[in-house]
Amino acid sequence: MARFGTVALACVIAAGLTAPAAAAAPPVFNVKSYGAVGNGSTNDDDAIDKAINAASAAGGGTVDFPAGRYRSRTIHLKSNITFNLNAGATLLAAGSGMDKAESNEWDEYQDYGHSHFHNALIFGENVENVAFTGAGTIDGDNKLTTGDPGQGVADKALSLKYCKNVSFQDITFRQGGHFAILMNGCVGVRMDNTKILSADDRDAFNIINSSNVEISNSRIEASDDAVVFKSDYALGRTFVSENNIVRDSTVLSAENNALQFGSETCGSFRNITFKNLNVTGAGKAGIGIVTMDGATIENITYDNIKLTKTASAIFMNIGKRSRCPGNPPAGKIRNITLTNITGANLTTPRDVAGDDEYSSSLSGRTDSPIENVTFDGLNLDFPGGHPASDANRVPPENSTAYPPRTFGVRPSYAFWLRHAKNIKFLNSTVSFAKSDGRPAFLANDTTGVSIDTVKMERSTGSYDVTFQKSSGQQVTGSTTTPSGTPRVRVQ
Repeated sequence: MARFGTVALACVIAAGLTAPAAAAAPPVFNVKSYGAVGNGSTNDDDAIDKAINAASAAGGGTVDFPAGRYRSRTIHLKSNITFNLNAGATLLAAGSGMDKAESNEWDEYQDYGHSHFHNALIFGENVENVAFTGAGTIDGDNKLTTGDPGQGVADKALSLKYCKNVSFQDITFRQGGHFAILMNGCVGVRMDNTKILSADDRDAFNIINSSNVEISNSRIEASDDAVVFKSDYALGRTFVSENNIVRDSTVLSAENNALQFGSETCGSFRNITFKNLNVTGAGKAGIGIVTMDGATIENITYDNIKLTKTASAIFMNIGKRSRCPGNPPAGKIRNITLTNITGANLTTPRDVAGDDEYSSSLSGRTDSPIENVTFDGLNLDFPGGHPASDANRVPPENSTAYPPRTFGVRPSYAFWLRHAKNIKFLNSTVSFAKSDGRPAFLANDTTGVSIDTVKMERSTGSYDVTFQKSSGQQVTGSTTTPSGTPRVRVQ
């Protein structure tokens, strides 16, 4: 609270008023006062739970960890708690004795890890006003499994179910198991200056059925999905996920997707923004949007995204897996804007299944085309190196698979479009590192594709742009490098 200045205080006294009292600091509950040892071997979870219970009984407070190494089985969060790990304090997962996974009558609709929440190092349900702060670390210590856990073993560092007003500030997560953070059904989440270091584990941050989430100034690394928005059926209902933002951060997925929607997509997504991000690797998609279970994904904005070491720079796909009750129809991807997207060295950062690189792709369905996507200010340098014969490739149709490798080599070096409407490329540059015989763009079964003021590196093959079974297309104000007019083929 700001202090009264001398003049202001004199006025208060002259008026016979009382200056407002400073708000009392929340009480602090030192885990060592409740029996925690912090020697790295003794299980301290009973003491930590006692400190949490004492803070809860007092109406809230800070559960404080001095420097030390706190081995722990499952910790049980409560509302109105600040979980503060000071510099030099590390919370370490125990290798046994964790809470067992609870039953879930809806577990057939998503993978095992998504269906259960209790089997975690830290677990909270119906909690609100919870903060994770401090310069310390929450460390799975190689004790959290990346597969389906056995009895007494956990597969996530933190799981939150039906949470409200949760924040992360300055803290670090390491070796998170299947999920460093799994949250489902949450509203009002703020993450700032946080590190999630799980590049040798699996997922970093799964944001499921959640709204009003902001991630900023953070470093998030995973082997599997890094920052991913999903909507499964683990809570027995669908949600709309909306009004989320990811900004001013560095994101890496060593073997999977960096910025991703899906694949679990029972409920819809809207009004979500990604801006000022540095994607330093993705074994699948740097920017990925897939709807597999009926969700509509709409009004999504990407601005100022830098991509390096991504196997597929941009990948959008509509499938019909329908892994939700009621056999929902195919979902929709529409009203997507991508501005100032740059990319170079667009190959996988690690050896992964399939090829090392794929052209950017938009793949809808005949009964649900991808609609209203605008690319403005792209500057993407693709690997290239393919022969002209690859321009004749016809990627397979597939309703249930979603990785970029599903479609194999694309028949164009920059963008391949199929089953899409009203797609615009504006003020952009696409090029290749090695000469490529495929066209820069190939559109199949599209309506209203516009390529305007685009500079494309000239294919060593016969064409620079190909339209197949398409209508309403136009190529205007565009050039090829080193110089020339795009060679356009309409089939």
